[in-house]
Amino acid sequence: MLEEIIYSPIFWWIAGILIIPGILMWVASYFIAARCIFDSTLRRIDSDTWKRGVPKDASAQSLKMFNDGLEWARKNEEFKRDVHIVNEGLNLYGEYYDLGYDKTVLILSGRTDSLTYGYYFAIPYSKNGCNVLVIDARAHGMSDGKFNTLGFDENRDVIAWIRFLESEFGVKNVIVHALCIGAAGGVYALTSENCPDTVKAFIAEGMFPNFAESMKNHLIEKKKPVRFLMELIDRQIKKNTGYSMKYGPIDVIEKLDVPLLMLHGRKDIYSTPEYAQRLFKLAGSEKKRLSWFDEGTHSMLRVTDPEAYDAEIEKFLCEIFELQRA
Repeated sequence: MLEEIIYSPIFWWIAGILIIPGILMWVASYFIAARCIFDSTLRRIDSDTWKRGVPKDASAQSLKMFNDGLEWARKNEEFKRDVHIVNEGLNLYGEYYDLGYDKTVLILSGRTDSLTYGYYFAIPYSKNGCNVLVIDARAHGMSDGKFNTLGFDENRDVIAWIRFLESEFGVKNVIVHALCIGAAGGVYALTSENCPDTVKAFIAEGMFPNFAESMKNHLIEKKKPVRFLMELIDRQIKKNTGYSMKYGPIDVIEKLDVPLLMLHGRKDIYSTPEYAQRLFKLAGSEKKRLSWFDEGTHSMLRVTDPEAYDAEIEKFLCEIFELQRA
């Protein structure tokens, strides 16, 4: 009886009706999930996405960073100049704090963060003889743009901002301090043939080898099916931005020829310590140092140990510019 049912055409017809749509829906769910992940990660949906200010969902640590940074900005309000450039048809905005020094740090915030996030990282630089330029990356804050392109298009904006510092303010010594995805754009800019020679040093915080590694670790954290989603997400990224997340800083860092300070947390689960070590070894800089923060997570190092963090910045600047430490 069972064999008759199994071999019956009606059985397979019914099974097909029930099973095939389920399989198709299962497959479709991965394509939909990949699109949703791309949209939430790299697409600016509207003007409220990645805007200036303190995010509503900021953690206690992030809130402290924002508040400390906003306090720094308030104290230095008299030195601020709102600045604007146009690059590749996009209006890009920033704030320049001219504190009267002969060096300027350009701070590149991470994905989803506007220039207000950069205030916090300006603190140790302003204490150590640097003017400060914080910017809204394309598609962030007040700047134009629809996508975060993993640093690939943004790197040309970085070069444009450096040229602006040279022409508008006569800056001859630029330090680039970049966080997470900002570090990707930073290293692409600094290894470009068009990189101005006014760049004297690169400080990378939470730098990933490529965005694929970071995305994989985010999916693992959220208990998502990594194997099936990664390729579909990469297809979405290539379709919308023209770039692949499989290429990253690890592919170009050997061409870096300016002094490098890498700051990294041992508890970083997105840009893992293992890959930080590999990036450091591959870096072509003659002068380079990797500084670890035992309690640091991804791009949250200074908030865990501000004294040690600021001391690393001070020491590095002294080495590069032969300054006398206080």
